[in-house]
Amino acid sequence: MFEVAISAASAMFVGMNTTSEHDRDLAAKLRSLSTEPAAFKTEPPEPLARRRIIPWTMLLLAAASLALVPLSGPQTLERVEAAIAAFSGGQLATSAHEGEAPAGGGAAVEGRPAPVNDGANRMTLPTREVTGSGTVVAPDTAIVFSKYEGRIVAVEVETGDKVAVGQVLVRLDDVGARFALRGAEISERAAELALEARKITLAQAGSSLTRIERLAGRDAMSAQALEEAKTAFDTAENGAEQARQDLVKAMLAIDRAREQVEALVVTAPISGTVTRLGAHVGDTVLSREDSVRENESLLAITDTASLVIDADVAEANIALMRPGLAGEAVLDGFPDRPFAVEVAKIAPVISREKGTVTLRLSLTAPPSGIRPAMAARIRLVVGEGSAGAHHPPPSFEAPAVGLGVSG
Repeated sequence: MFEVAISAASAMFVGMNTTSEHDRDLAAKLRSLSTEPAAFKTEPPEPLARRRIIPWTMLLLAAASLALVPLSGPQTLERVEAAIAAFSGGQLATSAHEGEAPAGGGAAVEGRPAPVNDGANRMTLPTREVTGSGTVVAPDTAIVFSKYEGRIVAVEVETGDKVAVGQVLVRLDDVGARFALRGAEISERAAELALEARKITLAQAGSSLTRIERLAGRDAMSAQALEEAKTAFDTAENGAEQARQDLVKAMLAIDRAREQVEALVVTAPISGTVTRLGAHVGDTVLSREDSVRENESLLAITDTASLVIDADVAEANIALMRPGLAGEAVLDGFPDRPFAVEVAKIAPVISREKGTVTLRLSLTAPPSGIRPAMAARIRLVVGEGSAGAHHPPPSFEAPAVGLGVSG
């Protein structure tokens, strides 16, 4: 390229008084110089040695143009300057285009995000969310039955009432139980009288034995009389002991009859809320031994202060589950009031029908209106970002409505 430029400059020096045709040849050669740099756009980058020659070529062309200033017309000078400008502009554009590649420190792979550095020259694994659904459960629930058969004469509570341990719930009446208590009290009194009589007989037999033994010592009483006195004393002593046992039995009968009568007053076994009431005045209820179904019970009490959530998650996520894993739950009844949960227990078996594992979750600050059997949806955060966390991240949003079990 620059050989052609030198030849053109030499021709100008030799033929200073050439014709217009010579000027046209020079213009054609200069135009070829101005259009040649376009090839740089498609050709591979030149070696470093070639890029170093380009500035010297530009200097030679500039020197040639200066030498032609006093020998040629103004049009020839303008053509030379235009050719030099075009040539230098193409080379500069090519150099600028080649210099853009290393600006970013390396080429990025298309479709693959750049690695994320967490400040410790290691990659951070993204967190993963495990969703599931379940219900609110009250683990402390007491189903109250009547221990003995009876007729309901009073119901002291209503559904929703708060009760304490030992508070009276239902009063029953059983005439047979009251008669049994009265009969036991009479039997106890009879046993006491019989014991007193046996004690008197024993005292008499003891006095007689003592007198006969004294007379027999002086040979004033026969051996047979002494033997009969000893037999009478032993018999009286056995009679007194039997009377004592009869009294004990009578006392036990009273305790049993009294316990049955006292059981007619049904009290609360735990503190909580009356969540179901099936007792009505005038109804006759069966004893606990004969009542095997829950709907035959008097009422149900639930400790609403210790509610939990039993939720099912996909079996594929069981390897990620562990006690202490934190997350968030939302109730269908309170969709705008999410609260924190934590895995307390993991079921030891898998549901074959649903392909899920059940988690028991403890609750932190649930809504005040939470009730057992409410539908709940949960979301747990697992992965490197959740290790050791006991609370969901600040950006943790409530699960959307209709959230299902994820694989």
